[in-house]
Amino acid sequence: MYFLPHLLWLWFFFFLVKPRCEQDGFAQEEAMHCKMRCVHCRCLFVPNPRAKTQRFCANKACQRARKAQWQRDKMATDPDYRANQRDCQQRWQRQHPQYWREYRHQRADYCARNRLLQRHRDRKRRLRPLAKMDMFEPVTSIHPGVYHLIPAVGPHLAKMDVLSQKCHVIPVT
Repeated sequence: MYFLPHLLWLWFFFFLVKPRCEQDGFAQEEAMHCKMRCVHCRCLFVPNPRAKTQRFCANKACQRARKAQWQRDKMATDPDYRANQRDCQQRWQRQHPQYWREYRHQRADYCARNRLLQRHRDRKRRLRPLAKMDMFEPVTSIHPGVYHLIPAVGPHLAKMDVLSQKCHVIPVT
């Protein structure tokens, strides 16, 4: 019971007080000894004291992840950057129209794997029940009257687009 206030003080000191490197006005020598955890690889590293918002270490994979994160954020927030990237991609595609044909020709294993995976996707798609909201089948014989048009293709089909129509048959002579 006598140690309880001391334990609380230690708990406060270790968990609630900001580290010296996070406080304002720290000396550069003190910052050299403060370590941070990299956001990508979770390893400890010594941050650059001139880079206040450094979150990634100098590892090549971590720097690649940092750049990829920056590009994702930039594409999501900056319409000019997004338009510039799209224009550059389209220009490159116009300059290299045969790229994908040559790529597939040179990599037969890629094509074989892609065909196999596509067959698997097609098979999965055929086994799955369909649920469509806007598909109509052509009606072959129409008699005059009021109809509720409900498209139906198979036993596993569920649709939400029931349509009431009044039909008038006009004979072709």
